[in-house]
Amino acid sequence: MRLPWILVLMGLAAAATVSGQDARALAEKYWKEKRYEDANNAFRIAEKANPNDAGLKVRWGRLLLERYNLKDAEGLFQEALELKKDDAAALVGLGLVASEHFDQKAIELAQKALEKEPDLVEARVLLANTFLEDGNFIAATAEASKARPSKDAVAVLAAMALLQDRDAAKLLDEMGPYAPGYARMARHFVLNRRYEEAIELYRKAVSIDSGLDRAHSELGVNLMRVGKDAEARQELEKAYDARYRDAATTNSLKLLDSYKNFVTVQHPRYVLRLHKSEAALLQPYFEMQMERAIAAYDKKYGFRLPGPVTVEVYPDHPDFEVRTTGLPGLGALGVTFGLSVAMDSPSARRPGSFHWASTLGHELSHVYVVTATRHRVPRWFTEGLAVHEETKADAEWGDRLTPEILTVMKKKELLPVALLDRGFIRPSYPNQVIVSYFQAGRVCDYIEQRWGWAKLLEMIRAFSQVRPTAEVIEQVLGVKPGDFDRDFIAWLEKEHGKELASFEEWMKALKPLNEAVKAKRWAEVEEAAPKRMAEFPEYVEAGNAYEALSAARLAKEDKAGAAEVLLKYARGGGRSPAVLKQLAGLQEGLGEAAAAEASLTRVLWIYPVKDEELHRKLGALRGTLGRWPEAAAEWRAVLESKPIDKASAWYGLAVASKNAQRPEEAKDAVLAALEEAPGYRPAQKLLIELNTPSKESKETKVK
Repeated sequence: MRLPWILVLMGLAAAATVSGQDARALAEKYWKEKRYEDANNAFRIAEKANPNDAGLKVRWGRLLLERYNLKDAEGLFQEALELKKDDAAALVGLGLVASEHFDQKAIELAQKALEKEPDLVEARVLLANTFLEDGNFIAATAEASKARPSKDAVAVLAAMALLQDRDAAKLLDEMGPYAPGYARMARHFVLNRRYEEAIELYRKAVSIDSGLDRAHSELGVNLMRVGKDAEARQELEKAYDARYRDAATTNSLKLLDSYKNFVTVQHPRYVLRLHKSEAALLQPYFEMQMERAIAAYDKKYGFRLPGPVTVEVYPDHPDFEVRTTGLPGLGALGVTFGLSVAMDSPSARRPGSFHWASTLGHELSHVYVVTATRHRVPRWFTEGLAVHEETKADAEWGDRLTPEILTVMKKKELLPVALLDRGFIRPSYPNQVIVSYFQAGRVCDYIEQRWGWAKLLEMIRAFSQVRPTAEVIEQVLGVKPGDFDRDFIAWLEKEHGKELASFEEWMKALKPLNEAVKAKRWAEVEEAAPKRMAEFPEYVEAGNAYEALSAARLAKEDKAGAAEVLLKYARGGGRSPAVLKQLAGLQEGLGEAAAAEASLTRVLWIYPVKDEELHRKLGALRGTLGRWPEAAAEWRAVLESKPIDKASAWYGLAVASKNAQRPEEAKDAVLAALEEAPGYRPAQKLLIELNTPSKESKETKVK
């Protein structure tokens, strides 16, 4: 039997002094032939024979980087630097790894490599690509121009021209049929949310070189984003069959397989895709919020979408993460791809950790703004408008001011508006993405307050062309960007002056307050909690003063006082389902049925899943208030929650349907109740009533 070359070589490696060099040459040969596993094995043998060869480690690292094994590639580059300090090739390798993570260190590492080797073209290209990702066209042009005639450098210049809607024909002719260049250009279009154009560039890349496995994978991922699932599978399988099996490729194929477990709801204005395990429960709530948002945005933005918007809702967060692979700055809850939205289901997150209705409204705002601007809008502006829209839909919605944001404000580290995109794409400190969402939203709040909504609409129209933020600010608002930043910061600090002034005191006092709660020193809590609430009214997270004061008041049986403070918590944006249900219970006990119903309705937009009790209570309260169609909807939700006691749920639906003047539905429901429990007396009585015509129908109450 003939042994494979690699096995022969393994035997040689243990005995022959030249084996390491032979293995290195063979590794390069296999790599060129795209025999990647053989190349990897050969590099392993070569490295074992020459453990102190920095250049060998760099080459092996580059192979692994090409096959998207970032962790091991980074380790090899680090080992090379330990052997040869400031090795330019190793620094570039680390810079390329950093760029995959949208890490600011990519710039620093490329510059350090150029200090060592000023003519290193690859470092220049890395800088040019990184600057282009940041939207810094001037710096990107300068670095790419220094690297010409490199095809990779020309690809950067061509991408820049196309992103600015300029003619790139001469640059593309200069680059020629260079597949990696087209693939890199495509990635720049993905980062700018111009997915259809990115897809065409990826198609060009794989038509030139069908063996460009990563391009097949990225083409497949982006075809999924625009709803072309059949073609996406073909491209992903090409990559997978070529043994390009990074997380994006394998997980995307698994996600495509899982689509058989989803239910699709068709509507002229939208397509809703829900997992079949929760589709019947969630569909009415999602449709209600989608129809509300679409109607509001049609009016606000002054146009209708050119087609239905697709919303995919994932109960498993890892599945949602697959949909956002390769996008920077995402600890996201939702993401928009033109007329397509993907988002977490409320069941994908810890109860109270996110507001799904607010997130849905946020993403649908993106659909309108991105579509209206032909995907040219800068990220800060579309994110800012979407954050702005959250609290316009309901003052209790949207994310609140956080201690992290206040810390940045006190340090005066907010970005100038002209550079705000960088806070989303390449954050330079932890939580900068969150801070950037807040800042962008407040910028839009400020513009509307000072100049009116019409100016925000005018900015949308201006951003339908590729134009710098600074230029649009000056043209539409009539102020220099520097003056805008100065006035905005002054306005923002005035808006949050109370929180900024007392922040340090609040930080010091919060821990003692919670210690007092734990020790049940209620008099101390009663004195301190109102101060903490006044200092930082928007703080409704763990350890907040609202819950502390409520507990103190309940300890002395002051239920009305506890309800009063928890209502402030709810109106301040508090999202804990347990706390909101506690508030509803207090309100109901005080005879405030309408207030209790409103408190429980808040929970529907936060965490309506895995909570039969919530829907039962809402069904009963809405019946008490005479809101029978809505009560019926909640009894259906009880049934979709897989209750143990189905008979009472069917009976609740029967009562609500009868009082909503839906006798046939009521009969079906009461018969279902009796099928579950034939001796159920209230259901027997209701069936007799339904079968006995009367001149004056009386309301039946749920017992």
